Amino acid sequence: MSGKLKVGIIGVGGIAKGAHIPGYLNVSDKVEIYALCDIIPERAEKRAKELGVEHVFTDFNDLVAMEEIDVVSVCTSNYAHAPATIAALEAGKHVICEKPMAKTAEEAEEMIKAYKKSGKLLTIGYQWRFDPEIQALKRHIEAGDFGNIYYAKAIATRRRGVPARGDFLNLEKQGGGPLVDIGTHALDLTLYLMNNHEPDVVLGSSYNEIAHKGCLNNWGDFDPKDYQVEDAAFGLVKMKNGATVSLETSWLMNIMEDEIFGTEVYGSKAGAVFHAGKPVTIVNEAYDRVNVNQVVRRNSNLNGYQAEIAHFIDCVIQGKEPLVKPEEALAVMKIQDAIYKSQKTKQAIKIV
Repeated sequence: MSGKLKVGIIGVGGIAKGAHIPGYLNVSDKVEIYALCDIIPERAEKRAKELGVEHVFTDFNDLVAMEEIDVVSVCTSNYAHAPATIAALEAGKHVICEKPMAKTAEEAEEMIKAYKKSGKLLTIGYQWRFDPEIQALKRHIEAGDFGNIYYAKAIATRRRGVPARGDFLNLEKQGGGPLVDIGTHALDLTLYLMNNHEPDVVLGSSYNEIAHKGCLNNWGDFDPKDYQVEDAAFGLVKMKNGATVSLETSWLMNIMEDEIFGTEVYGSKAGAVFHAGKPVTIVNEAYDRVNVNQVVRRNSNLNGYQAEIAHFIDCVIQGKEPLVKPEEALAVMKIQDAIYKSQKTKQAIKIV
C-alpha cells in the first residue's frame, strides 16, 4: 500500500477529541485525517478548523461515500454505532468503532454480518487490552502459569462518577449506564485474559438507588429528572466450560474508594489482581507457601488509545487481524444484554 491512509471520523465529540484524533496524529507518517462528520455542524466545523480538514459532513453516509477514505472511526453515541459501522463497511472501509460494539447484541450481530461480507477489518475500542501490565499478565497466562482459570472478577466502580454530559444519561441513545460505559471495559479485559468468550447463563441485577434522589457528583452536576439509566449493575456469568465470572459496575455507589477499575483472575496454579493505578501482582503456590510477584513492566510511552490506533493502522497496512476481534466484542454485548434482561424478568438468562 503506497501513500498515507485517509481517515474519516464519524462523531467528533469527547472520545474523538481525546482519543482517536490524538491517536491518528501520533501516526501522522502513516495516516491523514481527511474528513469529519458530526450531527452538530458547529462542532464539526470547529474541529475541522483545528485540524485543517477540508471535508466536513453532518450525515455519515456522505462521509463513507468518499472513495478516497480508507479507514473510518465511529465515535458516536451508542445508538449510531451499528448504522454508521455497517454503512462504512458496505462502502469498503476498514472500521474501528468505539465501545460498546452497539446498543444491543442484535445490532452487533448485524455489524458482524456486514464485516464478514465486506472483506475489510473491524475492531472495537477496548483500549485497555493494550495496557503494558495487561499484556504482561496475558503472557504469563498463555505460558500456562495459571493453569485452568475457573473464576474471575470484572470490576468498574465509581463512588460519585456520573459522566454528566452528552447522551450518557439517555437510555434510548445509549442503551444503559455504567454497565455499557465502564463495566464493558472490565468485562472485555476479563474475558480476554481468560481466553474465554463463550457465556452460557447470566444472572444479573441493575439499580437506580442514588441518582433518582440527586446527589453530589465528582463529574459535574446532573438533573435527576434527566437520569434514565442504572447507577449500578451486577452480574454472575456461567461460561460454557464451567468457569464463573462476576461483574460489579457503578457510577454511583456508597463504596470506600472513589474509583476501582480492573480485573482479577484465579486459576488452578495462580491468581492475579489488576487494579488500574496499583501494582499488578501474581499469587502462586509453591512449596506450601504463597509468593507474590510484581509483574509491572511499563515500557511504553503510548497510552492505551494511541497504542490501539497505531495497532489498527498497522493491521490495515499489513493485512493482519486486530487484537480486538468483533466476535469477542459480541460476547461482551450478549452478557450486557442478558444482565438487563435478567433484571426485567427476575430470571437467569440462557445465552444462545
